[in-house]
Amino acid sequence: MWLIIAALIAAGIVLIIAEIVFIPGTTVVGILGAVFMMAGVIFAYKQYGNDVGFYVLLGTGVATVASLYLSFRNGAWNKVANKSAIKSKFNEGLTAHLTEGEEGVTVSALRPIGTADFHGKVFEVKTGGEYVANAIRVRIIKIRSNDIVVEPIQ
Repeated sequence: MWLIIAALIAAGIVLIIAEIVFIPGTTVVGILGAVFMMAGVIFAYKQYGNDVGFYVLLGTGVATVASLYLSFRNGAWNKVANKSAIKSKFNEGLTAHLTEGEEGVTVSALRPIGTADFHGKVFEVKTGGEYVANAIRVRIIKIRSNDIVVEPIQ
């Protein structure tokens, strides 16, 4: 019976460490690890009484804390951590050569977002909420950051 109790507790500790170090968020792995550890402690209480059960509970707590400390200290999480960072900005300077009032042609239907061609380049554009069909001439009415707002030309 000691082997079953030790195996449940060890499996629980391994699953909880995997949850905390390798798998972000509260998932089935961490919950399963907690269930295994609780099952091992409950079996110890039922099989060997309160005194032994308490020592198993205390030992499980100490082993869990020590295992977590050692796993963070030796940098196990560094082996799987994503250390790269994105330093560029999305579509930075994309609309720099466009001005309000310029005319182009829709490449796709604008519902209210789609694409339009200005000077041989295709840009993502949006309308004020109305539908504009494909191959319709449009005019830029506002440029905000990288948002291009257009209206159909009548």
